Amino acid sequence: MTEITPEALPAELHKAADTLTRLLSKMDESSVAEASELPGWTRGHVLAHLAGISNAMARQLEYARRGETVVLYDGGMDGRNKAIELAAGHSLARHTESVTTSVGDAVAAFDALASDDWQARIAYRDGTVFDGGLALWRELTIHASDLRLGFGPETWSRPFCEHLIGFLAARVPDSYKFVLQPTGLPQLSIGAGGTSIAITGMLTDIAAWLAGREPSLGSLRATAAADGVDLPELLPWPAGQSATR
Repeated sequence: MTEITPEALPAELHKAADTLTRLLSKMDESSVAEASELPGWTRGHVLAHLAGISNAMARQLEYARRGETVVLYDGGMDGRNKAIELAAGHSLARHTESVTTSVGDAVAAFDALASDDWQARIAYRDGTVFDGGLALWRELTIHASDLRLGFGPETWSRPFCEHLIGFLAARVPDSYKFVLQPTGLPQLSIGAGGTSIAITGMLTDIAAWLAGREPSLGSLRATAAADGVDLPELLPWPAGQSATR
């Protein structure tokens, strides 16, 4: 599995930001209030969240440059949720301006990093600036698919899927090992339990399933000891702010 590097990550962030810009241009006023892929959330909720997480991550970098840390969201998760609810009903023009500005500022902040800056500490997941960049990549890419505007998980790149699978290995229950068999690609294993389950299908479908999204290129197949079984239940998203909502 290829590991994304700090040197390669800014280009991936630009691609994700460009995708969002294209998707925003496909929307009209009525589509803001239409349902997204996330239960209980409209596209407006998703757009409000994208602006919020981008602003929050840019602030992580601002403090990291000073050798300080700050909580991801003012008011914690309650503050985050209230801000999303307040902004969800904004007009398309206001959402477009907010998302374009906040995402652009966040990506520019990562562009401006020197090589040594990537390992500076941030409060997000008690991690590094690099961890924050990876998180923004996940948020922008996954939530672009949640908008239901023709950019589903089937469009996710191989590097993104492989990163996401590694990150979401924490969702494998303790008793299981998943032997992932993506079509046409080498197999890989995640989890360290004693019961092996083989998951076969397209790489994008495997990544989507681990991320709690609907596979879109075909059905995944799970087998244990050569017998077909149901896809196993997954553990919650890794602790910290989640891209599931």
